[in-house]
Amino acid sequence: MVDYKWTVLSNTTLGGLLASIDGTILLISLPVVFKGLGVNPFETSNFPLLIWLLLGYGVVTATLLVTVGRLSDMWGRARMYNFGFAVFSTASILLFLEPWTGTAGAEALIGFRLIQAVGASFLFANSAALLTDAFPPTERGKAMGVNQIAFIGGSLIGLIAGGIIAGIPDLHLGPYVLPTWRLIFLVSVPVGVIGTVWAYWKLREISIRAPDQHIDYAGNLTFGLGLTLLLVGTTYGLLPYGSSSTGWGSPWVIGALLGGAALLGAFVLIELRVADPMFRLSLFKVRSFAAGTSAAFLGSLARGGLMLLLVIWFQGIWLPLHGYSFAETPLWAGILMMPMIVGFLISGPVSGWLSDRRGPRLLSTIGMSIGAASFFALAAMPVDFVYWQVAVILFASGCGMGMFASPNAAAVMNSVPPQNRGAASGMLATLQNAGQQLSLAMFFTIVIVGLAAHLGGTVPGALSSAGVPSNDAAILGSAISSNPTGALFGAFLGENPMAQLLSLVSTAPGWTPLSPSTTATVLAPHFFASVVEPGFGASISSAFVVAGGLTGAAAVISALRGEPFIYGAAAPGAATRPKPPATPSGSAGPISESIATTGGGGGPRELR
Repeated sequence: MVDYKWTVLSNTTLGGLLASIDGTILLISLPVVFKGLGVNPFETSNFPLLIWLLLGYGVVTATLLVTVGRLSDMWGRARMYNFGFAVFSTASILLFLEPWTGTAGAEALIGFRLIQAVGASFLFANSAALLTDAFPPTERGKAMGVNQIAFIGGSLIGLIAGGIIAGIPDLHLGPYVLPTWRLIFLVSVPVGVIGTVWAYWKLREISIRAPDQHIDYAGNLTFGLGLTLLLVGTTYGLLPYGSSSTGWGSPWVIGALLGGAALLGAFVLIELRVADPMFRLSLFKVRSFAAGTSAAFLGSLARGGLMLLLVIWFQGIWLPLHGYSFAETPLWAGILMMPMIVGFLISGPVSGWLSDRRGPRLLSTIGMSIGAASFFALAAMPVDFVYWQVAVILFASGCGMGMFASPNAAAVMNSVPPQNRGAASGMLATLQNAGQQLSLAMFFTIVIVGLAAHLGGTVPGALSSAGVPSNDAAILGSAISSNPTGALFGAFLGENPMAQLLSLVSTAPGWTPLSPSTTATVLAPHFFASVVEPGFGASISSAFVVAGGLTGAAAVISALRGEPFIYGAAAPGAATRPKPPATPSGSAGPISESIATTGGGGGPRELR
């Protein structure tokens, strides 16, 4: 008979893998989805559909994680995890079967994606807690190593899978045609159904529950609404506003950011005063927990934007410069990302196994240091790089992610009392997911602002060299310079941005149709890439430098986390300390007691 802990590990790894793959699979495969639905994402009215299909999944999961984790502590982690798997699988089926096309079809996909994200939040929030319950402290690093491969590695696999599926033609099954875009959502249907049945059949409650506690409605409301406003505000900051290439000056965006920050501030005040808080902020006084979650947030803030930047770099610039058509760039962009996932798959399990024996501090610090070095190396690369050099950097970056992820997750979960593991797991996942969402907005803004600043100096000369008449060059150049967001998203969506721009300016006053030879020159795949290459190179280098700085800060925090600390047990290399006496679940418990006696250490006295 298989030991129960391996059942937990295998099922939570499957759930995490599915939820993570679905979080990124649309990044590369969106062109196929929009073509299949018959929706033009470049029309102004449809741009919000693009943004919500791209980022809505992450917004919902980040918002719900802490709430779900807290409810799981109260009502049972296995029960809530199983429920999440069922919701996720049901939404996957609805995404695959969705019958509409056009704008209605896109809106239906967004709605079902948000429901799928609700289910994913239950999977994300409970996996680490279930593993911590099932595995002894001396094996948690190994278990977290495998599980973290699913969560972080799944996001990389999603990119590759999306690119591969995007290159598959529609399947003709007798009189029926199965569109390619449906295959994207079909991936998770059979595996999700099997995983759901398996979870309900095999997983059981072994956690310490706190059913006598009350739901913190005020805390849940202020946290959920505040984080939603903050993430939605940053998402809409990517949309052009007026004459600006971004929307950060929009009153709505500013109001959402200020309102979100105010509600999160109110959340902190509420949590410090209620008897049964949604999340015990005193856990941040535990050095291992505070350092681990802070480093994870900074790492995610740096890493989340990396995915989008690399996809844009490969699809919009490098591949077209090397003669690839925009239609085939999604597939090849996924393939070119593979060294990163190989590095992660190699280092993740090994670092988890080593952290059980040597502790998390050295491994997580080295991992983040490698990550910082890889960002700085990418910043030094030319836009038209030699691929093997970038492949080596991506492999090193994947190794760094793997070395950090599992030891850090194990350290965080080891440092909290059993009755708070669901909320702690939710907080860790929230910080990682929110960091990724904020990262996408931050780095895309850096690239767009830098690109807009440089295009004015490169576009006129490029159009003149292509033989575009001066009057037409002024009209077309203005269209390119005024909308770098649309141009980059065009390349990102597998469309030639110049074709879209020519269609846009063809009805402009004073426009003269170009000659066939000039049109062919302008529409060549490498033309747009050569136009934006100088500005893109400068802006993406700045983005990678920022990412390197954030990752370097995470490495410093990891180095300062102290010696291994396991709640109620001895850590590797540490002196044995008896477990503190149990206290009623609604009381402050040993956490507040030890804070008073150790000067803010939190939990039992840290083993230094």
